[in-house]
Amino acid sequence: MGRFQDVSVFSKVLVANRGEIAVRVLQTLQAMGIATAVVYSEPDSNAPHVTLADEAFSLGGSTAEETYLNGQKIIDLALHCHAEAVHPGYGFLSENPEFSRECTEAGLVFIGPGPETISLLGDKIRSKETAIQAGVPVVPSSPIWNPGEPQPDNVNSKMGFPLLVKAAAGGGGRGMRLVERAQDLEQALDSASREAVSSFGDGRVFLERYIPTARHVEFQVLADSIGNTVHLFERECSVQRRYQKVIEETPSPALNEDLRGRMAASAVALAEFARYTNAGTVEFLVDSDTGEYFFLEMNARIQVEHPVTEETLKVDMVELQTRISAGESLPISQDHLRPLGHSIECRIYAEDPYANFAPATGRLLAWRPPAGMGIRLDSGVAEGQEITAYYDSMLAKLVAWGPDRKESTARMIRALESFPVLGIATNIPFLLRALAHPDFSSGEYDTGFISKHDELTAPPEAVHLNKVAADIAERIWEANGSSSTRRDTTLSQVAPGPWHGLPKSMFP
Repeated sequence: MGRFQDVSVFSKVLVANRGEIAVRVLQTLQAMGIATAVVYSEPDSNAPHVTLADEAFSLGGSTAEETYLNGQKIIDLALHCHAEAVHPGYGFLSENPEFSRECTEAGLVFIGPGPETISLLGDKIRSKETAIQAGVPVVPSSPIWNPGEPQPDNVNSKMGFPLLVKAAAGGGGRGMRLVERAQDLEQALDSASREAVSSFGDGRVFLERYIPTARHVEFQVLADSIGNTVHLFERECSVQRRYQKVIEETPSPALNEDLRGRMAASAVALAEFARYTNAGTVEFLVDSDTGEYFFLEMNARIQVEHPVTEETLKVDMVELQTRISAGESLPISQDHLRPLGHSIECRIYAEDPYANFAPATGRLLAWRPPAGMGIRLDSGVAEGQEITAYYDSMLAKLVAWGPDRKESTARMIRALESFPVLGIATNIPFLLRALAHPDFSSGEYDTGFISKHDELTAPPEAVHLNKVAADIAERIWEANGSSSTRRDTTLSQVAPGPWHGLPKSMFP
């Protein structure tokens, strides 16, 4: 990667987020020599991002609305500690145009695109219109439907069934319904709209053609304030449950060089047409049957799965974001970007894959992440921490890099097999099954991968053994006098862990 010019960056940045992304951002800021501050909720008072930052400020509540979505309080705290900029991470306020605008009005730099860009791209209808103007193919869709209006006309003639009802604002699969029959459309519209109001405060929805054998492929883009725009190649994100990504990889096994080049050109064209600045991700659907691709949406923030790109290009996305926001120009050109090898990411969730991925809560009694060549873990939790139901259930992201897809997958499997977690259920058993499945191994999978294969989530015969292991661990934990706030590190170095002596099969 090239070098940035000698332009002064920020002296202090407040990170307005939690969990693994807060830790990830803090690590880069501190490596850049930038002082850091964070905010935290009451359930997060002992979380790793709180202890890692130079300063930490309580938001005085528990729910997201009271804390990480309280933009005015976050701005007040940033000004109080003399921060010059705010990094929003992803989720929460990262794509809130009002928060971006209010930061600017308060004299703070928002590390991300401007409010007008966020507003444009955050609205799925307006973003599609922008894509059409930029010459990017889009999925056929209907006009906006507002609650209380009659059911849209001529649906069958325009798109046919099945189709998707989608929220006009927001993302993450919320406010989305699959409709297979005309008689189910009215109920789906009402249900999706209610969920959209609850999640985003906006009940508008629209209809979109459903592609049954779609691949979900996205392109990372970067743009500075003087008009330089590059793409950082693609990420395959088709392993999803309830429209939430679970496994990502790059390069995508679904793309040949011609298709990759055309999709990359579309991503850059959209970013340039929208006058995009900072890091963003253009998401596409690829029809596995026809090879056609369609614009889905553009996320105006750093993406959860950005480490996949970092590992093949050896770039630091957070540093690039920060320096661009400080006024620096991109130090890299498209011609100099050459991916090396293959990387794969598994999201580690606190959830029960044998109970329809229901979120899990409880104390994290054992959390000893794997290490080794090509292994990276971005984590926002620590052993002994209480995992609550207040926030998203993702605990960490495990990334494996290898010279090719076969080796990176093998490294990921070995890492997951040596990652015992006790106290709460996780999706690690599911991830191991998914990675070993013939469809994944061959690269011949699509967004219906999980729903097509019931064996991926079938309870194992030995599931009761995991409960036994957890009970043993809890007894040892209590006997050692451990607490959620402090642990005797000297003892932990010499005493065997709570899983010691248990067979490897306890952690399938």
